[in-house]
Amino acid sequence: MHLQDGPQLDLSAKVAKVKARTRPWKSIIALAFAIAAGVTSGWAHHDFRHFFDAEHVPSQIIAAATAAAFCAFACIATYGLSGAARSVLERRTGASHAAVVRYVLLLAGGFTTLVITLLLFSVPVGQLLVGGALASVFIGIAAQQALSNVFAGIVLLLAHPFRVGDAIRLRAGALGGQIEGTVTEIGITYVRLDSGGSIMSVPNSQVLNAVVGPAPQTPEDS
Repeated sequence: MHLQDGPQLDLSAKVAKVKARTRPWKSIIALAFAIAAGVTSGWAHHDFRHFFDAEHVPSQIIAAATAAAFCAFACIATYGLSGAARSVLERRTGASHAAVVRYVLLLAGGFTTLVITLLLFSVPVGQLLVGGALASVFIGIAAQQALSNVFAGIVLLLAHPFRVGDAIRLRAGALGGQIEGTVTEIGITYVRLDSGGSIMSVPNSQVLNAVVGPAPQTPEDS
């Protein structure tokens, strides 16, 4: 029985490696199709000014179909390339940094895909951007604390004041004194510390404003 399981496990491992290698190429091919669809939709727009006109119906159909194809292929490419970037960076910079890069790529790619798709469908993007800017101002005011934690998390991941596994001491008035523990996770909004008896989640904005130093070693550690 073990002799039969060995080749099957080797075959499944080889199949997983082949899928991992071909995954970026699928995203690159999807990106190429998205560019081709966008160019085709823009070319079809030369025959008419607005959709739902009585004239040039075939060109309108081509423009609409290729615009929808651009949106689909661009979403596939964005999702695939961001995942590939995360898998590559995770081995070099760690899971937290790779997750931040993936989120940034997803947001940038999703926003770019949405804007280009609206332009291909002749939607007045300028008016939408003005309305979206006003809405984002109100949302930013309402979620000011959450956004500050997100930006503080990005700063912590880029500045490297500590790493996962380090025993640190945080000292700040907002924390009620000082906190000691071992870093178990550096997330987008919280830093999690193992204090020995429990896991504490400290907001990133408070960690960024705190004095960070190594935790003193106990006699057991030395």
